[in-house]
Amino acid sequence: MDKIYSKGCRIEETLKILGNKWTFLIIKNLMGDKLRFNELLHLLNGISPKTLTERLRSLEKEGIITRKIYPEIPPKVEYKLTPKGDDLKIILDTLNQWGKKYI
Repeated sequence: MDKIYSKGCRIEETLKILGNKWTFLIIKNLMGDKLRFNELLHLLNGISPKTLTERLRSLEKEGIITRKIYPEIPPKVEYKLTPKGDDLKIILDTLNQWGKKYI
């Protein structure tokens, strides 16, 4: 087996960050847009608020998204991709092309 696919490889490490059920769908929805929590919740049909919160926190911790809080009542919070998150576009484009070809 090729060294890049061995135990502890970069693919395995990457999937630890991005492999959760909703992660790529969150990233897809943030491509080119900044969105508020409720907008994401609405776009991700079936995700619970708790799960969305967990995924957003994880992505923020990894430096893939940023969270901007506006000092308003009620508080306004927007999420957007960082340059690190923008770099995932090529992966999403490749997944989209694969899906068009085989699904």
